[in-house]
Amino acid sequence: MNRASYPLKLPASVKAAAARLAKEDGVSLNQWISVAIAQKIGVVETAADFLSRRAGKARAADMLPFLDKAKRENPPVGDEA
Repeated sequence: MNRASYPLKLPASVKAAAARLAKEDGVSLNQWISVAIAQKIGVVETAADFLSRRAGKARAADMLPFLDKAKRENPPVGDEA
């Protein structure tokens, strides 16, 4: 495995929580962070691939006719821009 180093600066509270969880898992903090990053990459890449397949050749402009037909109503309370 080819390894690269990267100086990672974390807020103290995040580092403390990660260190605690790593200890509970019985692994080093470095290994725990590496696995967490790998899991996040997997989730993002899987989601991007899924959405890309679902979209097919659709474009954002393809939604305009549907949006033009949508009811005009105010957003729910707390969801205003």
